Amino acid sequence: MKLTNGSTTESLATINPAIIESDNDTDKGCFDEIYLEKKQQIEACLSEENVDIDKLREFAISPGGFVTDDLRQRAWPKMVGIDVENIPPKPDEAVLHGHRDYNQVVLDVNRSLKRFPPGMDDNIRLGLQDQLVDLIMRVLVRHDELHYYQGYHDICVTFLLVVGEDVAFALVDKLSMNHLRDFMDANMDRTKHILNYMYPLISRVNPKLTDFLERSEVGTIFSLSWLITWYGHVLPHLRDIVRCYDFFIACHPLMPIYLAAAIVLYREKEILENECDMCILHGLLSKIPDDLPYEQLIVRAGQLYKKFSPDEVAHDAILNFKKSQQLAKARIQNRQKYLKPVKKKRWFPLLYQDGSNIYLKITFWTLTAVISATVIAYLKPSDWDMNIAGWWT
Repeated sequence: MKLTNGSTTESLATINPAIIESDNDTDKGCFDEIYLEKKQQIEACLSEENVDIDKLREFAISPGGFVTDDLRQRAWPKMVGIDVENIPPKPDEAVLHGHRDYNQVVLDVNRSLKRFPPGMDDNIRLGLQDQLVDLIMRVLVRHDELHYYQGYHDICVTFLLVVGEDVAFALVDKLSMNHLRDFMDANMDRTKHILNYMYPLISRVNPKLTDFLERSEVGTIFSLSWLITWYGHVLPHLRDIVRCYDFFIACHPLMPIYLAAAIVLYREKEILENECDMCILHGLLSKIPDDLPYEQLIVRAGQLYKKFSPDEVAHDAILNFKKSQQLAKARIQNRQKYLKPVKKKRWFPLLYQDGSNIYLKITFWTLTAVISATVIAYLKPSDWDMNIAGWWT
């Protein structure tokens, strides 16, 4: 998947700002004018010898975020704590291509056409896809304990389009060891546990909606792609994606699930107008409308976070996990009533009960959930407070 027209990495990187802004040229002028004063304030902050990171966080969370990609190129590295003048060099191609996940990364990147602006020249897009593969592999080679997952490339391509390959690598490298770490285990147990925070958050605001969703048995899997791609796979406009990234970089690693709860709460009327049916609601919720008011939803997510901290919700998340496993157990046992009985071997009771490994699985999954909740709760909300409660009141 290499470029053959002689284009260089440098020349591709220099066009990135124009690429991303082409997504919304018709709205760009009005948007910039609305936030003109804020742009000037961010410029002044970034021009200081010692940049005030707390002030940058306030800009990232408040309406408009960092406003333009030119400002994001300068602000995102400061937020994450990156020295853009001291980024590790790219390893040899043989090292990148020899990683266990290389072939899967190439397959996913080749299928990522919709993440690039429509009408882009094929040679430019192919060059960016080469950079995307290298960016991802640089992170994975550097941290052998990290495991690639499908959706990771959606996050990486967003950073690539805004800041270019080297800075994008540095950003993703740091975030993969912090905000994205739970998604990069060898299995998805911790990722699935994070999804269990959604219903406890919704129920604290709207018990009626929670009851409706639980009776439908729709679960939370509809929001999995929201979470693991930081909404990059499900939002159609880059301007909305990068606005969310401003927010997520500045906040607690669990903020994407708070935004998911805010989205579901916002769609209450639409949800309750439908039949209480798993298939119907999954189809409805898995598709995010194009016209959601993201600034309003970001404010709502921040309010939820300030009112219901992760350590407060962690206990209910575990209970929600156990409840879902009990439901799964009941379904399995119900199915077994219609299966032909099988004679058990004498040693089966040591590992299995009623011919099923469900108890063993529940014990293992519960232990995983408890450990995950403990780790997440250990990251006290005070560690992430930005002293900007005014935006969320």
